Amino acid sequence: VDWKDRRMWPTVLPIMLVTFPAAAQYFFWEHFRLPFGATFLCVALLFGEWIDRYVNFWGWTFYPINLVWPTSLVPQALFLDIVLLLSKNFIVTAIVGSMGFSLLLYPNNWVILAQFQQPTEQYGTLMSLADVIGFHNVRTSMPEYIRIIERGTMRTFGKDVVGVA
Repeated sequence: VDWKDRRMWPTVLPIMLVTFPAAAQYFFWEHFRLPFGATFLCVALLFGEWIDRYVNFWGWTFYPINLVWPTSLVPQALFLDIVLLLSKNFIVTAIVGSMGFSLLLYPNNWVILAQFQQPTEQYGTLMSLADVIGFHNVRTSMPEYIRIIERGTMRTFGKDVVGVA
């Protein structure tokens, strides 16, 4: 929750997410002339993501499931399919549909995120509830393999820790 209100989520994520629905839309349209390939793929992806989130976050570590929901892509996929249905043209769908897909991501998920945007005052600092969750839910700052090497004997001559990539 604490990273979804930053810069990457409304800008980079839609560009990355539109590729697979567009490929499924192309397959369904070319082979079957059915304009619901993107919606079919996004519903299947959402179902798989919920299984993944439940099994991995709640099943293995008992992490609160209300903090790790997947992004809802179904309204964006419906828009992409509707543009293809009305235009019957991949160029128009690529320009108008993908732009609408990207622009609908943040408003679609805003209803889910709105509760975490409430302002709160913590230790004299005004921040959102998402930031408070991020500060109280401590995550490691470096990968575990570097921490293991730091405890071991892999050191340089200057007594510095060697980062293994």
